[in-house]
Amino acid sequence: MRTGAGGARAPRGRRAGIWLAAATVLVAGTGAVVALSAGSDTSTAADAPHVVHTSVNSLDLTGSSGERALAARSTKPFRMLAVSWQDPSVRLDGTVRVRTRSSATGKWSGWQALGAGDAQPDPAERDRAGVRGGTAPLWAGPSDGVQVKAGGRTLPKGLTVDLVDPGKGGSTTPAMDPAAYAVPGDGEETPTDQPTSPDTASTPEETPSDSPAETTPAPTDSATETPAESTPPPTPTAEPSQSTDAGTTAPASPSASTSTAPPASASPTAPGYLPSLSAAYPSCASASAVPHTVPSPLPAQPPATKVPAPPFVTRAGWGADECARDTGYPDYGHTVKAVFVHHTDTTNTYSCADSPSIVRSLYALHLHQGWRDLGYNFLVDKCGTIFEGRFGGAAMPVIGAQTYGFNTDSMGIAAIGTYTDLSGGDSTASTIVGATPSQAMVTAISRIAAWKLGMSGVSPTGSSTLTEGAKDSSGFTLGKTYTMNAVSGHRDGFATDCPGNQLYAKLATVRSYAAGPPAGVGVTSVDSASGAVRSGTGYVTGTTATVRWSTSTPAALLSGAEVLVDGTSVAKAAGTATSAAVTLSPGRHTVQVRATHVSGRTATSAAVTVTADTTRPTYPTAPTAQLGKGTVNTAAVPVTVTWKAADDNGLRSQAATSPTAKTLAAASTSWSTTARSATATKFGLTATDLAGNTATASVTRTATLIQESSAKATGTWTKRSSSSYLGGYSAGSGTTNASLTWTFKGRSVAWIASRASSSGAVKIYVDGTYQSTVDLKSATTAYRQAMWTKTWSSAAQHTLKIVVVGTSGRPTVTTDGIAVLN
Repeated sequence: MRTGAGGARAPRGRRAGIWLAAATVLVAGTGAVVALSAGSDTSTAADAPHVVHTSVNSLDLTGSSGERALAARSTKPFRMLAVSWQDPSVRLDGTVRVRTRSSATGKWSGWQALGAGDAQPDPAERDRAGVRGGTAPLWAGPSDGVQVKAGGRTLPKGLTVDLVDPGKGGSTTPAMDPAAYAVPGDGEETPTDQPTSPDTASTPEETPSDSPAETTPAPTDSATETPAESTPPPTPTAEPSQSTDAGTTAPASPSASTSTAPPASASPTAPGYLPSLSAAYPSCASASAVPHTVPSPLPAQPPATKVPAPPFVTRAGWGADECARDTGYPDYGHTVKAVFVHHTDTTNTYSCADSPSIVRSLYALHLHQGWRDLGYNFLVDKCGTIFEGRFGGAAMPVIGAQTYGFNTDSMGIAAIGTYTDLSGGDSTASTIVGATPSQAMVTAISRIAAWKLGMSGVSPTGSSTLTEGAKDSSGFTLGKTYTMNAVSGHRDGFATDCPGNQLYAKLATVRSYAAGPPAGVGVTSVDSASGAVRSGTGYVTGTTATVRWSTSTPAALLSGAEVLVDGTSVAKAAGTATSAAVTLSPGRHTVQVRATHVSGRTATSAAVTVTADTTRPTYPTAPTAQLGKGTVNTAAVPVTVTWKAADDNGLRSQAATSPTAKTLAAASTSWSTTARSATATKFGLTATDLAGNTATASVTRTATLIQESSAKATGTWTKRSSSSYLGGYSAGSGTTNASLTWTFKGRSVAWIASRASSSGAVKIYVDGTYQSTVDLKSATTAYRQAMWTKTWSSAAQHTLKIVVVGTSGRPTVTTDGIAVLN
């Protein structure tokens, strides 16, 4: 980058001339005395920022006043480009198209039109000598060739295409846990855990990207390359006595009324407050003598806020070369009254792993165009990672270079990518396809807005007044005060389509997310140990339950949640939690969830009814067993068990447990099973209610098989032998009115017979009374079939008589005895 001699850029514009002398310095106009440390710097190499060097290679466009171009050529490696010109006040009245060659594949991209650059510093920074105008940047990825065509009625002077090699490295890991930024509420303890230094959270990288072999000689004519610089670790300098990490300071004197130290209740090492002198004035190779001054007046301490700062990647984390920017402190406003949301107008196909390189590339382009530093205060990628922008302390009201005329008392958040939809309001100058902002990006922007506006006491859903600071901003008048939404789009304060229709349409969501209270808070279920069970409109559980909930406000904007039982808080959880365990007393309760926004505002869900049930199910009708129909053998006599189970709140399930296990429906009242002959069999049942309480019941019965030989016979009967018969034989008869009579004691009886297509019918009598006529005809032959059953409430002596009907054409019946249940 173009820098002053020795690598450190001298400060431009006005700066308070307050020199460091001896061991103290009096800040003019404030009465604050800041003690300075004369001892050596105690930072180690591991604590030093991991600088990633960048370079900008500028190639001239040549041609007539209305058409200029750069022929296709090989270049040194680059990943981002923009076209710039001499006078920043001149708007490009024409089109600029570029195409690039991939260094990985050697293929040329299609032509891409570049829109106008939107972000601009205010006149005091823009109108300095050497500042250039420029188009929106294009992230091309690893490239080694470029071609440019520019056309228009009158093109600006000094058109160049600026190719940025951002080097390799930088981190996408935030340096701080956001809790370190929170100001405790009344009665809360002050946090004392020391956060991780952002310097140690970044990934070291000291070299620019390797240059691949070029297919043609590298261009040398009409080219200006900004060389990469060597930046050794900082050398010891005088410091305020309370030095903090990452170049932040807290004044040593507690009496300094304008101290910019963190609030007393905040962590004293939280980054983002007024940087230290050594951070503002980095020790760079061959640096020229620059007076080390502090801002005057000293900017006010950021007000205390309960809204925690979001975790972000610091400048050290993304590899900023602090020797490339203007040395010293930036200009500060009084407070952040409005947030302007931008997009960077770069492509959306980038990988989030490239985000640090994209941020460094934008930094390099802004510096190459003569700005003091990166224009935006923060940048956010599509994965929701937040990057610190302009130097000066993330919590401070740093005046950026983002919304021309309204940079004071505002801040700019740039969404990396393009978010146009090319409908009304969007410019068609750029041919980069716009994307829909990701939920992660919208959430991250909301978190920054909540934090910064929270320190100012400005509601994100409210409005603020800003005074126009430029005389040549279209549609705005110098010195006039304008009312704007506290969260506005760039287009609200400047003649631009930024941040694109799709992101602009999300600003209402950003305001809602940032302001709170939480939206869409609702109980989704109340689970017992066996899951969620509904009973009507409520839930039934045991005395321990898990309450689950959801919100439409992202969890990142919630500081906590609590479960209310009958209006009393019984469980608390983190903002990221979606469930909590509770203990309930037996009976009916109302359960709600109250979610807390990072601002402290709360929202409570609608109540759901939960019954904590500790009572077991009952069996109003005890289990009974009776013989059933079906195939009979000595190991399996068909039995049907009947019962009735009940519960005040409802049954979840039922099951048979013996002689075999079987899952039954919750409403079941019967179960078909079998019993072994001549063996006492226990038929066991279990009922489980909605809360998981269980009850058991059983009945024990013995099934006995009685052969036909035990019956009293009349008429003609023939003994038949076969292994298919019970006991190996049966009795058959085709004589009309032939009969067999069994006398038995029991509570259930079943008549057993064989069936075939030629089988006839019988009449059945019990205790001398006619019961039924049973036809044994069947298309398929079947043996040992229980064809008819009868059951009594208790065991008693009975007779069962069968009489052959003598059915025409098929009079024969074959009987295999009876089964009796006791």
